[in-house]
Amino acid sequence: MALILSSISTRYLSRSLYCSALSTRCFTSSSPRNESSDPRVGDIDNIGRAIRDEYATIRAKYKTPKNPIVLAHGLLGFDELHLVGKLLPGVHYWRGITEALTANGIEVILTSVPPSASIEERAAKLSTEIQRKAGGKSVNIIAHSMGGLDARYMISRLNPPDVEVKSLTTIASPHRGSAFADYVFEQIGPENLPKIYGVLKTLRVETGAFSQLTRRYMSEDFNPNTPDREGVEYFSYGATAQPSIWSAFRQPHHIVSEAEGPNDGLVSVASSKWGTYKGTLIDVSHLDLINWTNRLRWLVWEMTGNKRNFNAIAFYLDISDMLAKEGF
Repeated sequence: MALILSSISTRYLSRSLYCSALSTRCFTSSSPRNESSDPRVGDIDNIGRAIRDEYATIRAKYKTPKNPIVLAHGLLGFDELHLVGKLLPGVHYWRGITEALTANGIEVILTSVPPSASIEERAAKLSTEIQRKAGGKSVNIIAHSMGGLDARYMISRLNPPDVEVKSLTTIASPHRGSAFADYVFEQIGPENLPKIYGVLKTLRVETGAFSQLTRRYMSEDFNPNTPDREGVEYFSYGATAQPSIWSAFRQPHHIVSEAEGPNDGLVSVASSKWGTYKGTLIDVSHLDLINWTNRLRWLVWEMTGNKRNFNAIAFYLDISDMLAKEGF
């Protein structure tokens, strides 16, 4: 979200860079760090099971779940993006993950929802996509980032009659919002927000999602009104990372860290927890989680004698293995 807003009006965000360089005191939190009305959260500073290199390599064998897996993308996401028409191969949100799951005998259902529309709109489209593509079969949903909120809303509030969800696994989904979303709105200011939204509307960019990613909206509106549905199993994973000095995640990571604790550059571990928390991936960024890893970075890393600690394909194959063992 910040990348879109800053590209339109950098003067509204210039103060954020100044504040980050001088002092963290420029940021004021709209929600207290330790606020938690959900008894399942526990200590928000507890990262749970630390997963360091468990998914560094692909195993020889994984079990296959009996139900299809639906992949639900996050904010500004897509299933396949063609930048120059159909002449060249498209860019995949789930880079190599779909192919790996399919090769393991799993029926994979890719979904595409409006990139920055509201949770309600995205959830409605997600429901339509599953109804159209699943053909009445029960499904397991694996969702990255905001996709987890869409899926929760669909399961809880829409409860489509032709869609039976057996499980929902969320990966770094901001179940309690993100301090970085709070920060961006504070820096823009309520007096400037209509101008920003006006420009985005002119560019045909929907804006419903942005305010719904704040911690206040999630804690006061979304979560109280979106209870888990009985009969659906909820699993979740979080991640932590330490962005380099040239990383685009450096400032967001600092802001989220100050307000919420360990995070992957955008979403905190505390916010990622929902249902059965399976653990925290260590030294894995928000984009590493969908295999958008900087290959040059890993090449340099390995050339200096270090070993790669995370392979997203191994991670998703292991999730499917876990679902199969759970009977899904």
